[in-house]
Amino acid sequence: MFATIAKLLTLCALAHSINAHTLKQLPQQLPVTPEQKYLIVRGETPAAAAASEEHVQFNDAATLLLSAFKREQLGAGPGVEECSQPGHKASFSGIDYFILLSMLVVSLGIGIFYGFFQTGGSSSDDFLLGSGMSLLPVTLSLTTSFVTAIELLGNPSEMYFQGTQFVLIVIPMLLVIPVAVKIFYPIYFKMELTSCYEYLGIRFGKEIRVLGAVLYVVQMCFYTAVAVLAPAIALSKATGLDTKIAVVLIYVVCVFYSSMGGIKACVIADSFQAAVLAVSLVLIVLLGCFYSGSPVQVFQMAAERNRLEFFNLDPTPTTRHSVWSVVIGGFFYWTSLFCTNQASVQKCMSLKSLRLAKIALGFAIIGLVVVFLLNFYTGLMVFNHYADCDPLSVERITASDQLLPYYVINTYEHVYTVAGIFVAGIFAASLGTVASALNSLSAVTCEDLLINGMNIKISPEKGATYAKWMSLGFGVGSFGLVFIVEHLGGVLQATLTLNGLIGGVTLGLFVLGIACKQANSKGAFYGGLLSLALVIFVGVGAQLSNVQIPTLPTSVEHCDCHVNVTGIIEDLLSESLLPETEQGFTSWSIFRLSYMWFSMIGCLLTVFLGWLISVIIDALQRRSVLKITAKGIDNPAVTEEVFKSDSPVLFTTMKPVEPTSGEGHVNLAIRLDDEYNTK
Repeated sequence: MFATIAKLLTLCALAHSINAHTLKQLPQQLPVTPEQKYLIVRGETPAAAAASEEHVQFNDAATLLLSAFKREQLGAGPGVEECSQPGHKASFSGIDYFILLSMLVVSLGIGIFYGFFQTGGSSSDDFLLGSGMSLLPVTLSLTTSFVTAIELLGNPSEMYFQGTQFVLIVIPMLLVIPVAVKIFYPIYFKMELTSCYEYLGIRFGKEIRVLGAVLYVVQMCFYTAVAVLAPAIALSKATGLDTKIAVVLIYVVCVFYSSMGGIKACVIADSFQAAVLAVSLVLIVLLGCFYSGSPVQVFQMAAERNRLEFFNLDPTPTTRHSVWSVVIGGFFYWTSLFCTNQASVQKCMSLKSLRLAKIALGFAIIGLVVVFLLNFYTGLMVFNHYADCDPLSVERITASDQLLPYYVINTYEHVYTVAGIFVAGIFAASLGTVASALNSLSAVTCEDLLINGMNIKISPEKGATYAKWMSLGFGVGSFGLVFIVEHLGGVLQATLTLNGLIGGVTLGLFVLGIACKQANSKGAFYGGLLSLALVIFVGVGAQLSNVQIPTLPTSVEHCDCHVNVTGIIEDLLSESLLPETEQGFTSWSIFRLSYMWFSMIGCLLTVFLGWLISVIIDALQRRSVLKITAKGIDNPAVTEEVFKSDSPVLFTTMKPVEPTSGEGHVNLAIRLDDEYNTK
């Protein structure tokens, strides 16, 4: 409705502004009488358009407007170029390439050192856990692995086009700290786990452990591909850096040092990359104070243009970002990331004690909050810079996530090394994400799928060799997925949504095991699968419905180049004036849910369905058991005919099932009431 009104007002305003010009310049193409002072423009449905006189008048008016603009070319003077011309595109210099390659070479050197010159690392524990890492490198590595390149480019774009409501995402980060250090990590350290999914095997059995591992493998393989491809595309569009070259560089470096040096190389390389990332963020903010306005000016402009929003208390679950969706939904998302994601758990487990792990996790989350706040401020700073000439509207960029790379390279093009340091920081975030994922995938595959799931015996001496080859294999596989996802377009966003959905279901399995004593293996298995099917249905339906999120208004009033108004009007006229109506199941309200709720839905569904199915199965099993007490048989299903039979009464003994080797450590503190068989 609002889009239709905007189009009509635009056309009427243009008709009014060029009325005198059109009467003088175009009397022979379209006969216009002096009495026609204004043009009435109206759109109709396609069905009635063919025989409608008003539709013909609409086409005549549109043709008149376009002809006038093409002749006049408002604002175009001698020497003024179109905003979308190559002269206004950003470029990447030789020194910038040198800085980027230097960062990659240092990361490769770390892998060479730990792979060929560092003693130790010959066993699987050394390769996967690092055998007692230091506190500072692990803290920096945790921070880097949580900061993805997608967020570094997406957060400023969110502030620029949607406002600051999403800033509240830092609150659930801090709320996760007590949950992690009081509940989850004490369990992991007491059990001395290599893989966090080993807990699921101890609590529920082999099948649930394999289920959690498979979900993690699928989640991280697709996520790493998207985490590399999305920033590579954004950087290529904004800087001219070839997408395939960027992807190949990231994967070659990551696969090398993660497969050769193991967790130690990943942690040390992440520490170096964290320093590069911090320097790039701080440098951009400091230079922005000089080139794009002081913090007072930045927040003043944001307030004037309605970018400041922190207390949207709308309880509607379809509201994209509100206090409730960001804080509550974000809490479940970050809990799954910090507490039940193998990439983060594995790094904490590489420390010598639980106390050090708590300190590292706490400081890592605080560091992550600082990085996010700097990133959010950068978005407001970029908005202050382009408040009167939006680069997306004038086609200097083609997508919102290209905003920050374009700003850095275009604004600081005369300041040497800044563009190179910024791109190196984006690459550092991608390297940290992918390297951590590859090492954790090799750990999950070795411990959960091969040893536990397939009962393959792997000696500690050969464990490191297996893990190296698996890390290499996952790197090659994820690299191949990049080129598949690249041709699927909208699957990029769907894959990111799927990442949150799977993380929520996995978190639900852990919460079910920790909080619900009645939960058994069958309930957890079927509840997890059913919840996964439901949340994927909702997530995929949300992507298919493709709800367009309106952006806050931007301006092109004071651009230093000629805005192609003709192209804008042609785009308006090529669009339908009628509001699009959804048909089929994609029009259901459930598919309008904010993506921030997906992790919470997955977790709560898994807990509820797992508990309910467990209670039902336990009740059915109890009814089928013949109970013999001192008062006789108390099962009402047994009739008196049984006592008349001459058959002897058979007594059975109950014995707990002994866990097979490879299923993990036996936790005697947990009663597995449902794991009893009749001998």
